Amino acid sequence: MFHTTVYEGTLEQQYDTVIRQLQSLIEDEPNFIANLANASALLGQFLPDINWAGFYLLDEKGLVLGPFQGMPACVRIPVGRGVCGTAAKRRETMLVPDVHAFPGHIACDAASRSEIVVPLLTPSGELLGVLDIDSPSIDRFGEIDRVQLERFAGVLTAGL
Repeated sequence: MFHTTVYEGTLEQQYDTVIRQLQSLIEDEPNFIANLANASALLGQFLPDINWAGFYLLDEKGLVLGPFQGMPACVRIPVGRGVCGTAAKRRETMLVPDVHAFPGHIACDAASRSEIVVPLLTPSGELLGVLDIDSPSIDRFGEIDRVQLERFAGVLTAGL
């Protein structure tokens, strides 16, 4: 679905490159929404075999759709429901090899088969929302993705 840029090196080195790119994109921009928009575009360009990359942001009613790359998505997700809502409630990354096996999965795109959701936490621990990435392949995401996408999310929220 996306045009993926090919990076050299190990997966960790590739993530290092993307995180440096993210840092340079956001270093002088205080607007969080603009930074999330560029972050989702960067992930859409970098990550192979994905069909959605974006953010859900916490408001008084739960999680609401933020900047993303991919097909139109569910607009609201209650905290505690689906993969995104569960990650928000637990404040921990959810790595789901097969979304059809996840109890209460919310299917925004029927093509999605695996998913990783990383909470966005301020340095003080306040929940801002989640980073959500979907793939049409089963078991697309692994431990390296979890660690590196948590780093990616930390860069986004470090200055808040």
